[in-house]
Amino acid sequence: EGVLFRTNETAFVQTKRKLLDDCDLWCIVSLPGGVFTAAGAGVKTNLLFFTKGQPTTRIWYYDLSALKVAKRQPLIFEEHFQDFMQRLPERSDSERSWTVDFPARQRQAAEAAAPFKTQAQQKTDEATQWKVRLNDLKRAKPRNFEAETAAQDRCQTLTKEARELSTQAQAIEDAAYDLKAV
Repeated sequence: EGVLFRTNETAFVQTKRKLLDDCDLWCIVSLPGGVFTAAGAGVKTNLLFFTKGQPTTRIWYYDLSALKVAKRQPLIFEEHFQDFMQRLPERSDSERSWTVDFPARQRQAAEAAAPFKTQAQQKTDEATQWKVRLNDLKRAKPRNFEAETAAQDRCQTLTKEARELSTQAQAIEDAAYDLKAV
């Protein structure tokens, strides 16, 4: 689960973007922890069902994570997946299943990120103006080193603020690609 559900590292986000943008991820089944303990992996696992060729529009989640699984109490297909198999053709919602409209999630993230992007662009534009002013100050005779230093400091501050705002906007957009079954 950790690989596809992290949102804080670029490689994981890029992998999820590729999966969701290039494939129709139409189902995620959340399995309980310990399903693969006998195989040496006791971590929580999810099954991903996708079709390559078109972007994801709706993701149907089916949650089995509340089941208790142990060596002597394994996950049994006929018993534990019966409701899943009945709901799969229609991908109907229930206590254990729900649907996420992925494009709507992306739009919400874009709307939430928009103010940060706007502020970042404003800071970038202002920093550009300060760069022009700094260049003018450097060409002026006699040179005013105090004004140059102030202009350079202001330019650097604005550039840093713009970068931070852009990072915040990107984090909001990346969070839309979080696939946790919650």
